[in-house]
Amino acid sequence: MYKALVIGTSFGGLEALKAIIPLLPKDFPLAILIVLHIGENNNDHFINYLNNHCNLFVKEAEDKEIIKAGTIYFAPPNYHLLVDDNSQIALSIDSRIHHSRPSIDVLFESAAWHYQNKLIGVLLTGLNQDGALGLKEIQEFGGLTIVENPNNAMASIMPASAIKLIKPDFILEIDQIASEITKLIK
Repeated sequence: MYKALVIGTSFGGLEALKAIIPLLPKDFPLAILIVLHIGENNNDHFINYLNNHCNLFVKEAEDKEIIKAGTIYFAPPNYHLLVDDNSQIALSIDSRIHHSRPSIDVLFESAAWHYQNKLIGVLLTGLNQDGALGLKEIQEFGGLTIVENPNNAMASIMPASAIKLIKPDFILEIDQIASEITKLIK
């Protein structure tokens, strides 16, 4: 049984997440950790929007916070988001990866090490290669991998990079992802 879902996205990510998060059911049994490349901008408005339009509680991740099922955690601006050995959030200001902090690879790799085959990784639209190596790590630890179809993504570089590196379990249109995840966890 899966325990966590990690999602990474960059350019076009606000719209992509709006097509997924509100469709997840109220009884969604996994913790969801998200890296959205927003640079130094704060994501309070987007978090408030999601809290008003979805069935799950959405918040900015806090250092040393226990990760709970049914909660959506966003990486804060300018911090890497990691999962530590105690199923807690760890925030880091280590160097940027692919010019990004938070980095999708950092989240995906730490979650893969912790959750192993109980993890679902989703890589969406974006303009750089962040997330491809992390998705490979998820797959190597036995987790399930989903990539947005790059042919129809707002920015194809990120999902296409993952497909060049691995054979994802699913390559889906953005409007298929929420229902596929919901099916997988039942």
